[in-house]
This record gives sequence, C-alpha cells and structure tokens, in this order.
Amino acid sequence: MSLAESRLLQYRFWLRKAAPFMSLIMLSGFLSLLSPYFLTVDNLLAIALQMSVVAIMAIGQMAVIISAGIDLSVGSVMALSGMCTTMLIVDGVSILPALLVGLLIGLLFGTLSGVLIAYGYLPPFIATLGMMGIARGVALLLTGGVPVYGLPPSFGFLGGGRIMQFMPFPVLVTIVLAIASHFVLTRLPIGRYVFAIGANPTAALLSGIRVRATLVKVYAANGLLCGFAGIIHASRLSTGQPTAGTGYELDVIAACVIGGASLSGGHDHGGFAQRLQPVGHLRLLAADRHRPDHHYCRVYRSVSQAPCSRPLSHRPITWQMKNLR
Repeated sequence: MSLAESRLLQYRFWLRKAAPFMSLIMLSGFLSLLSPYFLTVDNLLAIALQMSVVAIMAIGQMAVIISAGIDLSVGSVMALSGMCTTMLIVDGVSILPALLVGLLIGLLFGTLSGVLIAYGYLPPFIATLGMMGIARGVALLLTGGVPVYGLPPSFGFLGGGRIMQFMPFPVLVTIVLAIASHFVLTRLPIGRYVFAIGANPTAALLSGIRVRATLVKVYAANGLLCGFAGIIHASRLSTGQPTAGTGYELDVIAACVIGGASLSGGHDHGGFAQRLQPVGHLRLLAADRHRPDHHYCRVYRSVSQAPCSRPLSHRPITWQMKNLR
C-alpha cells in the first residue's frame, strides 16, 4: 500500500468518526437559529434529562449488538420494572427494597433472554421478541392497564433530583454508566470476549472463550440496565405506566447504530463520546468507544483458518454453537 493510499484510508477513518459529531453540531446550530433559547443551559440540561432513559438502555444494547445479537424487549422490561417498583412503594414497601426488586426483575428477564439464545439456540430476534410480549403482558396484567399513582415525593429524586442544584441525577448516572461500560468493553477480558464472539463465535469458542456464559452475562447486564432505566422513568413521571417504553427499542437500536455499532457484530467505529451523542440526535429531533485495537483478531486469525471453523463463520451464532456441542 502506497503512502497516499494509507493517508486516504486514515482520512476516511477519521471522517467517519467525526461525521456524527459534525451532524450533531449542524443540527444544534440550525435549532439555535430557530430559537434563541435553545443553547441555554437550562434547555440543554432538559434535553440531557430527557435522553437519559434511552441512553442508559443504549449502553446495554451496545454490548448486545457487538456480540452479534439484538434485544427487542428493552422497552417492555423497562415498563415492567418501573411498574413493579411503584406498586411495591404504593403498597407500603420502603423505597430501597422496592428498587432492588425492580432491578432484579430486569436482571431476570435479561437472563432468561440470554439463556434462550445461548442454550436454547433461538435467534436473538425471536427470543427477545417473545420476551417483549411477555413483559408487556405481565405489566398490563398486574395493573389491569391502569397507571399507579400515589408515590412519595422522595421517590422523585431519582428521576428529577439535582446534584448541587445543577446537575440532574439521571444525567450524572448516565455519564457514570457510560464511562464504566467503556472501561469494561475496552480494558477488561470480558469486553474483549464480547468483541470476539461478535466477530467470529466459532473462533472464540475454539480459543477457549465460554461463549454461552458470556452471552448470558451480556443479556443479563442489558436487562439490569433496562430495569434501572424503568425506575428512573417511573420516578421522573411520579407514576407507574404499564404502557411506558412503547417503541423505545427502535430509539435504542438507532442510537447504537448511529454511535458506530455494526448490526453484524464484532466491531464498532465509535468513540466514548459517541456512546451518548446519537441519543442527542434523536432527542433534538423530538423536541467512545475507541476503535478496538483488534488484539483478539491477531490471536484468533490463525484459529479461524481451521477447516471446521471457516464453513461456519457466516452462519448465525446460535447455529454455530449448536453444531459445536
């Protein structure tokens, strides 16, 4: 490869990374021309507060998409967790145990989805689509479709409280979760495993990675974050809505794809800041990952040359695992 071709590829790489930010800046500039109040601190914090619920779910969905999967049940699990939390609080349970129950419900549904995909060999689309209907049906069945009211004012801090009278609590939590997720995916072994499974599950399995257990952990973490997002959403509205989160799965998936995740799995082209900025695109219209060093590719490239792995590399992940039992 010549020097000119190398520079051209580098230019295209940086242009692709900067494109989402450039479009966000252009959109913000256009909206600021339409309204002089758009770029005010209060308005920007309000937008950040509005996007926090979707951003929290997008953090978990990003890992699922990197592993070559998808989760369509995020909105329904979010609603069910928020409903159960608010029902317990209204019935007299203290806030902390009710929050733990809401988180456990999200963790349970995420784990069930992961087990169906990893051990039941169901395609992620089918497994999570069924889980979406189950979670939504349970939420409607528990309340008869009627919202839950009568929550104490102290519960509202999770969704609308401010730290030092400035930073909204959900925004701060979203930033902390994004940083933690970035560290896990780029610095810890399980993050490398997620990238390897999405790129080539056969090579990952032959390299000693526990593919099924890792997938269950990824979907369980995603369910936990959806449960937490449901609690934040219920706290912000001061009510439990059984129909909350309807259509959120599309916003979450769009945020991940705009942020650089590939629906084919295995890699993404975003950065840490791009983990949050695509949600800003969606919320503006409505109102970092670092590029992986591909160290695992150098390790697994020789394994992928094995005769038993090459014919499977283009098969669905559940098909590959089923035929390597």
